[in-house]
Amino acid sequence: MVQLAEIFRTPEENSADAPENADFDVDALEFELEHAVPEAPETFLNEVEQFFAPGGTLLTAARLDGRPCEFRPQQSAMARAVAESLISGRNLAVEAPTGVGKSFAYLVPLVFRAGKDNRPAVVSTETINLQEQLILRDVPLLKELTGVDFRAALAKGRSNYLCLRRLALLAGEQSQQLLPSASMQLDLEKIMQWAEKSPTGSRDAVDFRMDNELWPLICCEAGNCQKVRCPYFQQCFYMRARKSWGEADIVVANHALFFTDLAMRGEEGDSGLLPNYGALVIDEAHTLEDNAAEYLGIRISRSGVVGVLNRLYNPDNARGLLVRDGADVLALRQTAAEARDDAYGFFEQFSGFLREGTSRYDGQECTVRRVRQTNRFEDHLSEKLRVLHRLLWEYVEKLDDEEKKENASLKTELESLMDRCKSFMDGIQIFMEMSQSEAVYFIETERGGGSVINVAPLNVAELLNRMLFNAAFPVTLCSATLTVRNSFDFYCGRIGFDNGDTLCLDSPFSRDQARVLVSRDMPEPASREYQEALAVEIQKFVAMTGGKAFVLFTSYAHLRFCAEKVRGFFSRCNIQLLTQGGDLSRSMMLKIFREDISSVLFGTDSFWTGVDVPGEALSNVIITKLPFPSPGDPIVEGRCEKIKAAGGSDFREYMLPAAVLKFRQGAGRLIRSRSDRGIIVVLDKRVLSKGYGKSFLDALPYPLSVE
Repeated sequence: MVQLAEIFRTPEENSADAPENADFDVDALEFELEHAVPEAPETFLNEVEQFFAPGGTLLTAARLDGRPCEFRPQQSAMARAVAESLISGRNLAVEAPTGVGKSFAYLVPLVFRAGKDNRPAVVSTETINLQEQLILRDVPLLKELTGVDFRAALAKGRSNYLCLRRLALLAGEQSQQLLPSASMQLDLEKIMQWAEKSPTGSRDAVDFRMDNELWPLICCEAGNCQKVRCPYFQQCFYMRARKSWGEADIVVANHALFFTDLAMRGEEGDSGLLPNYGALVIDEAHTLEDNAAEYLGIRISRSGVVGVLNRLYNPDNARGLLVRDGADVLALRQTAAEARDDAYGFFEQFSGFLREGTSRYDGQECTVRRVRQTNRFEDHLSEKLRVLHRLLWEYVEKLDDEEKKENASLKTELESLMDRCKSFMDGIQIFMEMSQSEAVYFIETERGGGSVINVAPLNVAELLNRMLFNAAFPVTLCSATLTVRNSFDFYCGRIGFDNGDTLCLDSPFSRDQARVLVSRDMPEPASREYQEALAVEIQKFVAMTGGKAFVLFTSYAHLRFCAEKVRGFFSRCNIQLLTQGGDLSRSMMLKIFREDISSVLFGTDSFWTGVDVPGEALSNVIITKLPFPSPGDPIVEGRCEKIKAAGGSDFREYMLPAAVLKFRQGAGRLIRSRSDRGIIVVLDKRVLSKGYGKSFLDALPYPLSVE
């Protein structure tokens, strides 16, 4: 085995000077909170406007990243609005349709802001693709075009980075007891060799396949970070990354990290993961309400609880942190094993609850089910976790001074798992007592079996209004789809947007680049004939473009049914069919789709948004059903109940506008450049037969034909 001493400096060499290095200290990343207005506002505005103006910086570049440059008044208008927001400190919501060039429109003001504020700006995106585009493509181009010497950094969650201390612990004398299985030994040695050469220690940079269970044992975790006390502090990949965030003018994060940071700061303004920023841009902001409900809620899974207990002691293979000598450790192992048994039993009652129910909407077996009664389940797990927590605390406290020095890394791991047990207990108590009034409680099946208990807030607008839109910095929200009938009322009301302005830009594309086709032969979705007719119509409209199509579904059941029905037809036409939910990942499906321009992709929710396929490969988007939020989704149900309790109409105030926004997102996959042409096919007759159907057709700027 490769020895860590060959890769890193020794612990003694590291710890000798680590506390003196203030640059890596988390506290050193904090800044003053007052909003700083850029000096000479008119100069700042002129710089931004000149960049986008006819004959300005952008247009004098012959070609930009292989694409011709052109003046887009919408882009210039958005850039000025963002710049004015940075000056005034007011929030801003911008609908910037595809083709506007919104990333440059918000990045350029942030670039010219660099050095004029003592705090960085944060850009948060939902997709990794956009993060990589900003850092790898847009930022280098803007450095060249503007001549501004600004710094940008990519921010990822802590678990994306390798922890050298945990790696050393796992590779040490107790490796045989700590590794979940002996088969991981080879992967561990590969990681050690990789760590010697890796400049970032990022999970994304691992260039070989490894056991999925290994990375959680060696990645950085919040609860077990020793910070300046860590013997590997100077080489810490995560702390180096955080240092780069604090030194950057622009930090590009994702929504998951941003909301984790927001929750950590809380209402008291505590420090979070990101440096204290002076401006925030949330791109792909159409998902803001759902992101907040997910990341500001509670989620406890069977696999998560069992995984923590197995790290302490797994009775199946006698491995874990507690495989040590001593009578007190024997008692701890016994308690951990008993707690694991109780965890399986605890979560089995939730799995049984799911098996008892069937969806009242499609008759399928429940994979998610809402909980309404506090006395429906028994908590026989928390007491065992409480005993385990106490015994762990007593064990750690009883270690003598010399043993603490020798086992500081082990002690940190045990303390981290103690904290995890405490968080499980707190979350279970909230779930069992349903103590949060403005929340919905539900159970869902987790991948690989088992179940998950969830608590999702229903007062997202109130939370974001208080935590985000009344902060001491301006927030810019942007997306291609934020309005319904050119109004921001629905979107802003759902997220609590306040203290700001809105801007709705028109599309730079021509109305004649696409046609909307509605099938007159389709039965309505509630009809028994709908699925069979759907398969027939898909074949007809795919044949019109010779493939080159996205077919967007609202359920996996319909997707699987139609895939089987059309497979033979596609085969005879030499059209490759790519279906979500199969062996291929989402990114691999898109790669094949782009390369095989005659292929057809069947996708559900994740393909309605955030997918960019310009050119001939995508000439046809088929929308199989209007994307109303699922009434069987507990969060949707809870939101509707809240509206009705206030005397409103859940359909008019939530279901319909949410569906129109999603519909616009799906249709927006088609036209991504001025040279794109194609058709948008709607196979849901309700756009013609129902009064609300006009809301969907009016949302698309293209001419309509009924086929």
